[in-house]
Amino acid sequence: MINGLASASGLFFVAAGLSIIFGVTRIVNMAHGAFYMLGLYLAVTLADRLPGPLGYWGGLLLAALAIGLLGAAVEILLLRRIYHVPELYQLVATFALALILNDAALWLWGPEDLLGPRAPGLKGSIELIGRRLPEYDVFLAIAGPAVLLGLHLLMKRTRFGRTVRAATQDREMVAALGINPALLFTAVFALGACLAGLGGALQTAREPANLSLDLAVLGDAFVVVVIGGMGSIPGAYVAAVLVALTKALCIALGTVDITGWAFNMSKLTLVAEFLVMALVLVLRPQGLFGRPHGAPARGQADEAPLRPLGASGRTLAGLALAAALAVPLLASAWAYAPVLALDMLVAVLFAASLHLVMGPGGMASFGHAAYFGLGAYGTALAATGLGLPTVPAFGVGILAAGAGALVFGWFCVRLEGVYLAMLTLAFAQIVWSVIFQWEEVTGGSNGLIGIWPDWPFDSRAGLYLAALAVTVAGLLMIRRLIHAPFGHALRAGRDARRRAEASGIDVAGIRWLAFLASGLLAGAAGGLYAFAKGSISPETLAVGRSIDALVMVLLGGLSSPAGPVLGAGAFTLLQDMVMRETAYWRALLGALILALVLLFPGGIAGGLSRLAARWSPAR
Repeated sequence: MINGLASASGLFFVAAGLSIIFGVTRIVNMAHGAFYMLGLYLAVTLADRLPGPLGYWGGLLLAALAIGLLGAAVEILLLRRIYHVPELYQLVATFALALILNDAALWLWGPEDLLGPRAPGLKGSIELIGRRLPEYDVFLAIAGPAVLLGLHLLMKRTRFGRTVRAATQDREMVAALGINPALLFTAVFALGACLAGLGGALQTAREPANLSLDLAVLGDAFVVVVIGGMGSIPGAYVAAVLVALTKALCIALGTVDITGWAFNMSKLTLVAEFLVMALVLVLRPQGLFGRPHGAPARGQADEAPLRPLGASGRTLAGLALAAALAVPLLASAWAYAPVLALDMLVAVLFAASLHLVMGPGGMASFGHAAYFGLGAYGTALAATGLGLPTVPAFGVGILAAGAGALVFGWFCVRLEGVYLAMLTLAFAQIVWSVIFQWEEVTGGSNGLIGIWPDWPFDSRAGLYLAALAVTVAGLLMIRRLIHAPFGHALRAGRDARRRAEASGIDVAGIRWLAFLASGLLAGAAGGLYAFAKGSISPETLAVGRSIDALVMVLLGGLSSPAGPVLGAGAFTLLQDMVMRETAYWRALLGALILALVLLFPGGIAGGLSRLAARWSPAR
């Protein structure tokens, strides 16, 4: 229990900062985990260099304050420029910032893990209930409630706290009362970043600083915030304790006997928080301490009705298809062209499948890689384990992904906004955990190898042309769906759910069918990926792949069916070219994504539409 409470304190600091920032600015800050990571790196550096015991504790506080100042600078220099853009594009911008901060840490401290010194005065252990526990863990278990009390007093007894609470409820009214919203947003972002930095700094004596902490901590922080209820600081602490104690209990129980079957409970630590979150969201969609919520604001102007392609659009589509068909002819001059083009086709189909539920459906998904991975593993197992030919094995993968989307979608479509997105993430992590640990079937961390297609798909050109046919068929299917009455009903449920339901539209059922269609297409992309690479691993459905799909969709633009095609193509090209140019490719990629968000806040498709409208002759 003490170990669990000590871990809960670190989670609470990060989650409380994330919750405060979201409550006031409405920004889902994907760079929050990077603030935690930098806080730990700075604390390790300062604790080693400042003399005496006060130097250690002073180093921790200086690290937290430095991260707070960094947060203020980020809000002033970046976020103020994008408050007017849709919320999902703000998410992409903060994700790009996280890439930049990760490479900044790599440049400053190198790729090796850094171990910090032990805390002066807390290097020993104490005996409690017959166990020897580290004194520092007991200190952290007390630090969490102490910071919770301090935040409670700040929010309840000070003018700043009352202003923050008021802005959480109604930002427009706060601005109308004469409070400077720009200054308030900067102060809130600095406070949230400082809390994340403090959470990282306090881990100096417990864990090494490393470059993978940002995404790992960010996922846990999102889970805690959603379980506790968005905007609730006490809820964040209760959720942090619940998650940390669940993990500690799994470790403490070890191997248990369940009706004669020995099961190692410690394996659940990889997915325990997501199991808890899924259970909470299914039973109480707004979180433990959250308030019931309606449909989220779209954050952008109403879209014009979708129209069929005109003559110019059909011409461009025909030229693009002709160029794609000509790619195998380039193999003799540029052998890498079919390989890169095949990667782009897989990315286009994957992004288009996500766009179906995000664009017309208005359902953001943080776990779309689950269906991509189910398609890849279903195809691989059918081809290698069952010995099926290429086409039937590909069909098995698509059906496996569709089955997952059918089950998970039934729960997800009843939620809205960030709660829906986080439930998709929970299901994706559950699938990832099963695949990672079911070594007898999936190969565990080693994955599966030898997944090669049969004739006529066993050549580079044959597989590429087959992938092109599948991708074009998928895009045509999506276009047919969104122009059909089904697509109009889906958009009606997105824009005005209550009005659509009052009109007799089964919004939940329509969204569920969209989820199924999206999962089938994502499974097709996963099956193509398995045959293209010849091997797969649990990384196929890790969180990073879901984030890649999200970035591709938003880079291309949510409002246009061409958006995912443009976004996936641009992202794949950028990633391929940047990774080969420099070891700091994440920072360069993040800078390019930031530039695209700032220049084209409606995505590439939206930016091209505005340029075309500007240069077209006036009617």
